[in-house]
Amino acid sequence: MSATAPTVAAVPANLAEHFPAGVVADTRKGYEGYVVGAAQLLQVAGAIRDKLGYNYLSSVTGVDYPESNQIEVVYHAFKTSGGPGLNFKVQADRNDPVVPSLVGLYPGAEFQEREIFDMYGVRFDGHPDLRRILMWDGFAGYPLRKDWKEPFFEEDLKPFASRWPGGDVRRSEESDPFGANVQYPPEFDPYEWTPETETAIYKLIQPKAGNGNGGHLKTDKLIVNIGPQHPSTHGVFRMVVVLDGETVVDLKPVMGYLHRNHEKIGERNTFLQNMPYTDRLDYLASMSNNHAYALSVERLMGVKVPERAEYLRVLMVELTRICSHMWAIGFLLNDLGAFQTPALYAIKERELILDFFEATAGSRMMCNYMRFGGVSRDLPAALRDENTMDFLRDLVNNRLSYAIDELDRFLTHSEILRSRCIGVGVLPAEKAIAYSAAGPLLRASGVDYDLRRADPYSIYDRFDFNVCTRPNGDVYDRYLVRIDEMRESVRICQQVVAGMPTGGEILAGKPQYNVRVPAGESYGRVENPKGELGFYVVSTGKTNPWRYHVRAPSFVNLTLLGEVCKGHKIADVVVILGSIDIVLGEVDR
Repeated sequence: MSATAPTVAAVPANLAEHFPAGVVADTRKGYEGYVVGAAQLLQVAGAIRDKLGYNYLSSVTGVDYPESNQIEVVYHAFKTSGGPGLNFKVQADRNDPVVPSLVGLYPGAEFQEREIFDMYGVRFDGHPDLRRILMWDGFAGYPLRKDWKEPFFEEDLKPFASRWPGGDVRRSEESDPFGANVQYPPEFDPYEWTPETETAIYKLIQPKAGNGNGGHLKTDKLIVNIGPQHPSTHGVFRMVVVLDGETVVDLKPVMGYLHRNHEKIGERNTFLQNMPYTDRLDYLASMSNNHAYALSVERLMGVKVPERAEYLRVLMVELTRICSHMWAIGFLLNDLGAFQTPALYAIKERELILDFFEATAGSRMMCNYMRFGGVSRDLPAALRDENTMDFLRDLVNNRLSYAIDELDRFLTHSEILRSRCIGVGVLPAEKAIAYSAAGPLLRASGVDYDLRRADPYSIYDRFDFNVCTRPNGDVYDRYLVRIDEMRESVRICQQVVAGMPTGGEILAGKPQYNVRVPAGESYGRVENPKGELGFYVVSTGKTNPWRYHVRAPSFVNLTLLGEVCKGHKIADVVVILGSIDIVLGEVDR
């Protein structure tokens, strides 16, 4: 097992003893955790949360196993006090998969269960709002099942014969046997048809007349759609809002407008081909996305990453955190109505970081830098006609610290920012944990949970830094946590530059185009700028993953958007969304 990878705990013996009929250890080669009977799932999950203390359900996903005629639902639970996690799973009949919903125990499972329903057709009994979440109602079938074929399907696995090795390219649609795969409801009329999902949304939040705001004037509540084409929704994202006057009564997030089935593509690709695809998730945190995926695959491969490569990785992801937080603060200010902001001064320093990325990786945003067992390139000898290490020392010791201090000085005590952010979108600690919130969103609610400390990976245990928390859980504290975290990232970068080995390998073994990854399952996770980014990978021992799942923090963090917006004004909704800091490439994948 890789010394750099996060681990998943062995099954606690007392759980199997407590449920002898419903819980068995997963004995498949390379697998871990428990297999739980569907009938016992609620009882077992309750014991996992309340008796064993695994109060944070990080990831829920599905895996299709046609040969055994099963769809498996996989759960990864952790303790916010820290330590490795617990992996448990339920196996359902592929012909009629039904599993109890865990939303009552872990509300953070709501969107993740909807995604499994959407992609695999698993019905979750007791789910409060079981609808498709990324696809549309007229969509035929469940696209992550192994027997689902899209229009213009070529082959199950890459590299496709039409492009490799002879390079004789042809248009796949010329010989497509699945042209009728897109099916629409009977007597479909695009001018008359209303999707069932739309009808369901409006039924769920049906407004009723009443005395508005507790006053004497009788008012009608109003449904307003914000987005999907709206600059304040940070991309193609929509919020269906019920208003009483200007006060939010209910809110439902609607996503999927950017969905391209990143995970289906990932299961067609070879393991290595997926690395540049991870860049396109949170495209403001490319290096960090690479890191999480590399850790997950390295855990299966048992790779030991060379020392210099570990330092380079940490340097890149901490610089990425600074870039991402600067951008998040700039977007938040834009959502508050600031047109010319002090964030522009900080963005100037962000450009220097991107210069460094470009000189090292060859790209400013889609970096494709990390490899299984290390990184693709070492630092260049010179950057901007000066020694690269001198450039780095000046950046991390002087320029970045000054830029963050300047941002702090201009904004933190601003009367306007404080009045718009303090007490807005309050998220209590217990609710943040229950909803599986991650990153600054979680830590601004006072929860001391940062994977770099709670379940250390890479070489983070060597560095001196603080986990940044704030007590109030509002928009203002989320802003402050990001300011604090940028300062801590600068501290880590300073230690990296001071301690980085001057020579040595940057990749374990020789570079390989195709790698065969040993059979088994792996969940690798990192503390991305927006929160926990996890990759759940299943390998059959071949060059392509059987299952490739992304636990996207932007997607999971949106689960609680409706809860924290209720009771606020419509103008606050945009600010609350900005404080969560989403990117739609990661939400929709």
